[in-house]
Amino acid sequence: MMQAKVWTLLGRKAGDNTQVETLAAMLGWPVEDRHISARAWELLPHLVLGETLWGIDVAASSPLAPPWPDLVISAGRRNEPVARWIRRQAGGRVKLVHVGRPWAPLDTWDLVVTTPQYFLAQGGNVLVNPLPLHPLSRESVAPEAARLGPRLAHLPRPWTTVLIGGDSGAFVFTPETGRRLAEGVNRLVAATGGGVLVSDSPRTPAPARAAFQAALTVPAECFWFHARQDWPGNPYRGFLGLADRFVVTGESMSMLAEAAAMGRPLYVFDPSEQGQWWWRAHNWRHKPLSHRLAMRLAPVRMRRDVGRIQAALVAQGQARWLEEAPALIAGGEGWFGATAADPLSAARRAAERVRALFGHGPG
Repeated sequence: MMQAKVWTLLGRKAGDNTQVETLAAMLGWPVEDRHISARAWELLPHLVLGETLWGIDVAASSPLAPPWPDLVISAGRRNEPVARWIRRQAGGRVKLVHVGRPWAPLDTWDLVVTTPQYFLAQGGNVLVNPLPLHPLSRESVAPEAARLGPRLAHLPRPWTTVLIGGDSGAFVFTPETGRRLAEGVNRLVAATGGGVLVSDSPRTPAPARAAFQAALTVPAECFWFHARQDWPGNPYRGFLGLADRFVVTGESMSMLAEAAAMGRPLYVFDPSEQGQWWWRAHNWRHKPLSHRLAMRLAPVRMRRDVGRIQAALVAQGQARWLEEAPALIAGGEGWFGATAADPLSAARRAAERVRALFGHGPG
């Protein structure tokens, strides 16, 4: 069976890169990474010109020259013009697969692999998966968990792994948000005893992290992404494998997907604020304000609502809200419905659709 030559376009967002790399690896075809460095003003040439390299720093990016690939996999607005430019240079012979929400018209792409928060309808060249693509399973993180376990043996069981994201869309992760998260974790652990394994992310604001630390009262080991500390490396994968249950901030789709793949009880922390948002100055920053305006005024397919993924996880019994934890713990965690036997099923399904573009059947 002929194997297509694949280029992956990788940008600055780790979550996008993970999805692109996961899909490329699942194909099992020859893959070459192309790292793309976008300029700060890339939006204007993207919207006006479409198929262009004007919005990227060519010198800081990977070479883009023949021989051209058979397939380009991209994610994120900044990489769309590059993928389209490559296809034009190759005389239209390159298949384009985009992961996430495309800005270009849907018929630009041979396949769009997306998730529910983007309001795209399943069918045609659109594949809607329930969660973002990722390569993790309990088996894949077991070696890191085994190496990390002895270091954490002083913590009482069960272990609750807490994964903290940060600002995203309309969500602003304030010190008050960090305090509320810590109080929710305290209540959950008070009902069962045990200890907490905490990892934040590059997006976590320092004031929110500090407020969480100050309010957390249960035994804990914490990894802070931007702080110097005594860890041999990033323990994130080990924390996934060691968890008896999870608490994940609800704005992080990647963290939710990776936690759900572990087949452990999962509690979602809702980072949205109570009351009227316009009374809080931080909600008038560019990103949260533009997101709220887009949700009201933009065409439906250009909107983004991560609450749709959270609600689906809860409706399917794969997660519960953190605020419900004390009552649920009191009755046992029998509410939890384990994830599918194959946590990589979404990636496998997407890979089959890509193979079909080249006339290959399943497998």
